[in-house]
Amino acid sequence: MLKIKNLESGYGKLRVLKRISMHVASGEIVTIIGANGAGKTTLLNTIAGLIKANAGEILLNKKKLGQTPPARIVEMGCSLVPEGRQIFSTMTVKENLILGGYVLYKKDKKAPAAEIKKIIDIFPILKERENQLAGTLSGGEQQMLAMGRALMAKPALIMMDEPSTGLAPLIVKDIFQIITKLREAGNTVLLVEQNAVAALGIADRGYVMETGKIILQGSSEELLMNKDIQRAYLGRDV
Repeated sequence: MLKIKNLESGYGKLRVLKRISMHVASGEIVTIIGANGAGKTTLLNTIAGLIKANAGEILLNKKKLGQTPPARIVEMGCSLVPEGRQIFSTMTVKENLILGGYVLYKKDKKAPAAEIKKIIDIFPILKERENQLAGTLSGGEQQMLAMGRALMAKPALIMMDEPSTGLAPLIVKDIFQIITKLREAGNTVLLVEQNAVAALGIADRGYVMETGKIILQGSSEELLMNKDIQRAYLGRDV
């Protein structure tokens, strides 16, 4: 579904991503772990078209993204749940979801309403908060809203950037259960996460990034058993 070849990207003259190559197959949960500053968010933002690549290729369902605008990438079936959620805090929960469905609205003005019903089946709390200002939600509820907003575009591939940040352990468990259910419902997930234990616990495969490069890849089981990974990311002395 997603194939990246020798991708380079950054900010101005600062090169952050250095010849990144990776892939995500349809139906997988693939996680990217690494320390702060490793380039994980830059990678997702480049795939989403928010940052322009300096070199390399990004292919989504065998179509080159190149200089494709972010809105068009969403139309092609790839949505991003951004770091920090970035919900529209002065708008209601329902209004946030409606905005997430603008791709559907362009084709069928009734489609977003039907999709909202599906979203609140996944996140029942959003039904209870439907007319509440998004900025007044708890952190966990805001994360569910950000995920629901991204799902409104009916993406085949959903990318999530640090969904567990700032959340209580019980809420984190709920979020990761929802991610697993999304895959069961037919979504493909690319997950950036610092909580390596939780991420590898639900992922099929993983990549480890360090200073803009992929330094290790493998199945979740292989990465969980790797002694260097255990020391660096899982907090275990081995």
